[in-house]
Amino acid sequence: MPAPHLADFDHVRVWVFDLDNTLYPPAARLFDQIEVRMTAYVSRALKVTEAEADRLRGHYWAHYGTTLAGLMEEHGLDPLPYLVDVHDIDLGHLIPAPDLAAAITALPGRRIVYTNGSEPYARRVLAARGLSDVFDAVYGVEHAGFRPKPDQAAFEAVFALDGLAPDIGAMFEDDPRNLLAPHKMGMRTVHVADSPMPADHIHYHTTDLAAFLSHLG
Repeated sequence: MPAPHLADFDHVRVWVFDLDNTLYPPAARLFDQIEVRMTAYVSRALKVTEAEADRLRGHYWAHYGTTLAGLMEEHGLDPLPYLVDVHDIDLGHLIPAPDLAAAITALPGRRIVYTNGSEPYARRVLAARGLSDVFDAVYGVEHAGFRPKPDQAAFEAVFALDGLAPDIGAMFEDDPRNLLAPHKMGMRTVHVADSPMPADHIHYHTTDLAAFLSHLG
């Protein structure tokens, strides 16, 4: 993995990090737990079988960006009870990441988390990873009016709330879809995943976020 070109990040003063599968490794498989709870919630809320609920989740994700967005759009679901329920998962196997904490802390400027999950869930994950004191702000889907990434309006809402000017920002994400809008808005984009996804809207790919950031601080 080549080191990032420092000149590409000289202008960056706001560093935006996704949460799930970005600030912890996919091997933690937290989303497996969340998916089980989402399927059960959809099944109860819509009074359908779990097999049908699972199919609907795939439909909502493909068409709306998240299961929640589809439930709200097609069924007028109240988002708050849903967010509490689906994020009530076990984080006991997450371990602190001191190297990642040090690398993020060394970055110049503001450091924020922006997730399609909820802020309380994000803060629980950050605590389990030893990252609670690393970030200046944590934003969840509720801060975007429950609009999810990759919707550009969701990014615009959160960035406006934060006072973030995209042209001095960098976005770190595991889902390539969620880097398209930041790229259009003028941000530096970094795909964090085990496998690269070559695309015009992705400036860099890394399999090791801490190592990548260590070249920038």
